[in-house]
Amino acid sequence: MTPTDAAIAALSTAQRLLLEPHGLTEAMLLDAIAEMHAHRIDDSDLYFQYSQAESWGMEEGIVKSGSYSIDQGVGVRAISGEKTAFAYSDILSPKALFEAARTTRSIARAGSGSAAVRVAGQQKRLGKGRHLLETSRPPLYSADNPLAALSAAQKVELLQAIDKAARAMDPRVIQVMASLAGEYEVVLVVRSDGRIAADVRPLVRLSVSVIAEQNGRREQGSSGGGGRSSFSYFSQDRALDHAREAVRQALLNLESRPAPAGTMPVVLGPGWPGVLLHEAIGHGLEGDFNRKGSSAFAGRIGQQVAAKGVTVVDDGSLPNRRGSLNIDDEANPTQRNVLIEDGILRGYLQDSLNARLMKVPVTGNGRRESYAHLPMPRMTNTFMLAGKESPQEIVGSLDRGLYAVNFGGGQVDITSGKFVFTASEAYWVEKGKIQFPVKGATIIGNGPDALTRVTRIGDDLALDPGIGTCGKEGQSVPVGVGQPTLRIEGLTVGGTAQA
Repeated sequence: MTPTDAAIAALSTAQRLLLEPHGLTEAMLLDAIAEMHAHRIDDSDLYFQYSQAESWGMEEGIVKSGSYSIDQGVGVRAISGEKTAFAYSDILSPKALFEAARTTRSIARAGSGSAAVRVAGQQKRLGKGRHLLETSRPPLYSADNPLAALSAAQKVELLQAIDKAARAMDPRVIQVMASLAGEYEVVLVVRSDGRIAADVRPLVRLSVSVIAEQNGRREQGSSGGGGRSSFSYFSQDRALDHAREAVRQALLNLESRPAPAGTMPVVLGPGWPGVLLHEAIGHGLEGDFNRKGSSAFAGRIGQQVAAKGVTVVDDGSLPNRRGSLNIDDEANPTQRNVLIEDGILRGYLQDSLNARLMKVPVTGNGRRESYAHLPMPRMTNTFMLAGKESPQEIVGSLDRGLYAVNFGGGQVDITSGKFVFTASEAYWVEKGKIQFPVKGATIIGNGPDALTRVTRIGDDLALDPGIGTCGKEGQSVPVGVGQPTLRIEGLTVGGTAQA
């Protein structure tokens, strides 16, 4: 299928699910936009969404929870200067659409206004490929419904196989929890400049959590993965790999000792530890925070903000990745954006509103949780590029310090860049040798400052297995993170033992 064929197919699916069953036509969409443009506004759009979501949860070898839902609706937005008028409806009908458009217009009427945007006459028609978003890039993922790839019986069998395998790996495993979740989402975006684009988005995830007990002590391990694929992605071999990893972590934690505390060099492992980069640095590179001057990176384009060798990229165009999108939620193609290059700040992540106000190009990072939310600049897949050193040499360079292989939760203050993260798998290292696993290690620092303290970068760039969800201003979206092995000097490690 050519890129154009794929775009037409996505639009056909959107029309079949979002327009035709509800008596909506292409002419009505343009009439709704024209309704908003009776007031002087800079931009407007319609965002239609249809989604099916399904989840299965297993505990004690029994599927104890399950859910299936269908949601649909439309968000109507008008922008005047810095002000945004927005209304949405979870009912799809001509009446609901025009009521949302009139509500948005009445809100916008209170705004400051600017040059009027002329929408082509109401005789202008969408479809037939004339106004499709043009792209030469093949689709990044399949448009098939991922929920249909396995039957209900097969999904239950997969979860039960995980439970059975995890318990058989070690007698200390006393509890196994596993969940399978999937989503089939179709979006249609119509903009006041005549652009129309649709996207059909699959998303699946498997999570496994294990509790092991030894001499009265209980510890937990977890693993999971997924991406923009179907449930068939989780072959039994792949699912059992996650079970083995969860068991390994739980048994390792049974042998862990209290984490030493103090200021020390920290080596971060590849892959999921990139969540620290995402939280402590990535949010600070989003356009809205920088336009408002609330980010530690505001006004620093072209300046040295990180150690030499540090290159940070956000790329929403990676095939099948959890954070990838064919188009963002404003109908802009996603792309590879170099944010920091060899330590120099090159740019920010932009949606349409902030790009226009900052007089820079959009970057394909306008994202929203659903039709009931406004888009804003958000990350997609954010990662640091590889260096040239072997990870063994980097760990071996520690005289006394922490080697953090995996992370749990964390918090960050975007304005100051201060962060706190908990390591779910970490080791104490002395004289270049791993001594023992540690428990309860928290890593504390400042994101912009930590970038300047990177002294060694591994050649083992890895992306996370497909488990990331990012929250911002009450909205959650799927994302990806990644990095190679890194050594960072002078981080504060919180623990209960003396270093």
